Amino acid sequence: MKILYGVQATGNGHIARSRTLAKALQRFPELEIQWLFSGRPKEKLFDMELFGDYWWRRGLTFVHREGKLRGLETIQKLGFLRFRKEVSELPIDEFDLIISDYEPVTAWAAKIRKKPSVGIGHQYAFLYSIPIPKFNWVVHSILRFFAPTQKSLGLHWHHFGNPILPPIVPPQKGPDKDTQDHILVYLPFEHPAPMLEELSKVDEQFIVYGVPENLPTAANIIIKAPSTIGFQRDLANSRAVICNSGFELLAETLALGKPILSRPLASQFEQVANAKALKQLGLAKIVQRIDAKTVGKWLNNLPQPLCIQWPNVAETIANWIASGCKQPPSELADALWRKVVPRPTDNRPHIYQGAPE
Repeated sequence: MKILYGVQATGNGHIARSRTLAKALQRFPELEIQWLFSGRPKEKLFDMELFGDYWWRRGLTFVHREGKLRGLETIQKLGFLRFRKEVSELPIDEFDLIISDYEPVTAWAAKIRKKPSVGIGHQYAFLYSIPIPKFNWVVHSILRFFAPTQKSLGLHWHHFGNPILPPIVPPQKGPDKDTQDHILVYLPFEHPAPMLEELSKVDEQFIVYGVPENLPTAANIIIKAPSTIGFQRDLANSRAVICNSGFELLAETLALGKPILSRPLASQFEQVANAKALKQLGLAKIVQRIDAKTVGKWLNNLPQPLCIQWPNVAETIANWIASGCKQPPSELADALWRKVVPRPTDNRPHIYQGAPE
């Protein structure tokens, strides 16, 4: 079976999830996969060797600055004529199946030419009734129709009574040292200089990813360049995590049992919805700004986190794809949620009590 697999590359989470699934798909030599990435300049992609001779398209993305989605600038820079050209010229006739991790070029090419298509990703969970903010119907419609597919497997930290699957996360290694002495910070959507200045006022050691490496920093801050392996190591060795409300990093952090302080990107539907879900599930502390007072108060009273052992979702999905995508998503969800193992670090009741009804 020949598969064209499109990945939205705006954030690192989509790529991280695809790396895990790509490794699971390698067990099936009968699957010939061509990867396509869009939404980020090609020169800013890194650690892409696993995907071989991948294709790149500009695609569609959102403009953000200083911790807020810029709606007007996003509309001005969408470039619909160029996007339509990318869709119409995408050579998909030779493929048996199109898979989209919320990647719009492949999804719309499959829809227009009536090719079998499957959506795999967190955004497809929004097709169901899950916690969402009170945004207007236009925003919600854009989210639903950004990368439409015939079938979909939505992913989330909880099923909310729907046929949604648990997250796809790589195997998590524990810390490689006894002392977790730093706080991992990944806030790529913040205005970096003011954010670093606020962190410099807190008596903690911070390792920061997602900001320009040439920025001046204080003695308690280390800025590191993008690195898949390095980031995973620093995440495992951290005492706690401060991040925006993107999906994949939070799923990995929950698997490691780290306390989480999260600030959603303002006006970004998915991140605001994620923050609402985190708060409802009791999985993270949600704040509206990152400053010395907020961070210091949280670090002085770190909550007991919930460490969640996610099942091997990537293996299940790879088997599903190799078998022709025939099993109903509800059956996949039911089997996977029964394997979720929460490990509370205190005596509070937990929310993972079996599969969705």
